[in-house]
Amino acid sequence: MQFGAFTSYIDLAQIVLYAFWIFFAGLIFYLRREDKREGYPLESDRSERASRVVVQGFPAIPEPKVFDLPHGGTQISPRKEEPREIAAEPVAPWPGAPLEPTGNPMLDGVGPAAYALRAEAPERTAEGDAKIVPLHAVPDFVVDLRDQDPRGMDVVTADNQVAGKVVDIWVDRSEHLVRYLEVEVPTGETARRVLLPMGFARVSRWAWHNSVKVESLMSHHFADVPGIQNPNEVTMREEDRICAYFASGHLYAHPWRQEPVL
Repeated sequence: MQFGAFTSYIDLAQIVLYAFWIFFAGLIFYLRREDKREGYPLESDRSERASRVVVQGFPAIPEPKVFDLPHGGTQISPRKEEPREIAAEPVAPWPGAPLEPTGNPMLDGVGPAAYALRAEAPERTAEGDAKIVPLHAVPDFVVDLRDQDPRGMDVVTADNQVAGKVVDIWVDRSEHLVRYLEVEVPTGETARRVLLPMGFARVSRWAWHNSVKVESLMSHHFADVPGIQNPNEVTMREEDRICAYFASGHLYAHPWRQEPVL
């Protein structure tokens, strides 16, 4: 037998190769289980008709694990999701048919307005401070002189009406970006302040007479933008609801947006 051979048919190279195959298969199995810590088991029409059906695939969902969060507290994963009422009905009787909203589609969390039930707490920086805050709360942040300062500008919507006025800017302290514009919206005798995601705003000095243009909503929709509880912080769940509201406007803000182009 040659050097490294255990028998006339098995040598060290074969054993190393087989060990690698076994290790790699185990790694795939482990990673496939771990990526099921969120989103599983899947909800299905079959689950409602037959309680014995668990839509999880192979391999099965792993056992719950407790994670220590960096700024205190713990999180169990996979966790039991909060029950949610879906204000929508299938458009056809077969399983998997598209859902049609039955209420206000921009607030009911259906389709493009869907949002995740994230934590009712603000996202934190590495130092433990709130990550997204208004500009007046961080005096070391300023608007670059080469950029447009939208504060004081009118917010003009898709129907060419003024929905409100920008009163502040919300910045990301970790990435030094503008995340939201705080807009004061008149509602009768009073006014409320809402957050406008920067991705849905176009700041222009010349167009619309020095204003901020928002194409996804009509002016009357600003009265129903989901609000925030703390005037100096925004929770992760509030962020998702606000962004979902503005995103859904591209489909639900006007009936013709839901119709085919041709």
